[in-house]
Amino acid sequence: MELRVLRYFLAVAREGSITAAANSLNVTQPTLSRQIKELEDELGHRLFTRGSHSVTLTTAGLRLRKRAEEMIELAAKTKAEFAVPAETIAGDVYIGGGETRGMRLIAEIIDDLRQDYPDIRYHLYSGNAENVTERLDRGLLDFGILIQPSDLSKYDSVRLPAKDVWGVVMPKECSLAQKQRINRQDLLGLPLVCSQQALDETAAYNAFRNWFGKDFAHLNIVATYNLVFNAALLAELGTGYVLTLDGLIDAMDSRVCFRPLDPALESGLDIVWKKYQVFSPAAKVFLDALQRRFERALFL
Repeated sequence: MELRVLRYFLAVAREGSITAAANSLNVTQPTLSRQIKELEDELGHRLFTRGSHSVTLTTAGLRLRKRAEEMIELAAKTKAEFAVPAETIAGDVYIGGGETRGMRLIAEIIDDLRQDYPDIRYHLYSGNAENVTERLDRGLLDFGILIQPSDLSKYDSVRLPAKDVWGVVMPKECSLAQKQRINRQDLLGLPLVCSQQALDETAAYNAFRNWFGKDFAHLNIVATYNLVFNAALLAELGTGYVLTLDGLIDAMDSRVCFRPLDPALESGLDIVWKKYQVFSPAAKVFLDALQRRFERALFL
């Protein structure tokens, strides 16, 4: 399976037309059609449903599109890594994580390194734990920040000296905002907006479910979010009370406020990387700085 053919496949998926894709690739339509047919034969699956003037991805095609995008991205990442002269500390470092105040600690390391290593570029990827670990496993990220508890058996890690505090974001003028802390009974019956992962029955979010106990199944969840920025709009309008981490929404808009849960629900943070990973020089510089700062901090 050649990268060139995968690029052809992605062009057809993007354009929704063999003709339009051929024009964008500067190849003939028969050539492109033949390459797609050979790819389908190689995989043993039809990738497109062909109409009179357009094509649409089949289920197998949708699956391949995701994999093809990852393969093209990894190839570009690898090519860029080897393009850096051996005697130069330069290149790219890829770091993923969810929305967490712990990212500030990573930003401080990046800021410190910029003076001595101005040719290192940093790429920050935002996603939930599943997105981050998948990209780590496929080599698309060098490091990932995971909220505890997480399965770290596949990774080496450093515990970050920070904790995320769970609570509720709501309009400042609502009656519940008059309380300093929010308990379970306060939330029963209210329209709630929560993370999609909090609804999954996975070990990483058992702590969240356990906090509500038997009441979790009876929560009035009116909306979910993947990344919390857009949920701020629902909090601002009073559509729902957003269950989230401290410092992610209330700093954006003075019309809303954050109140922590009672009893407190806190989550630690780990920054992880694949075991036995061979780092680029740029990523190794970042790792060394990370370990110097945080492994020392854990013993202070």
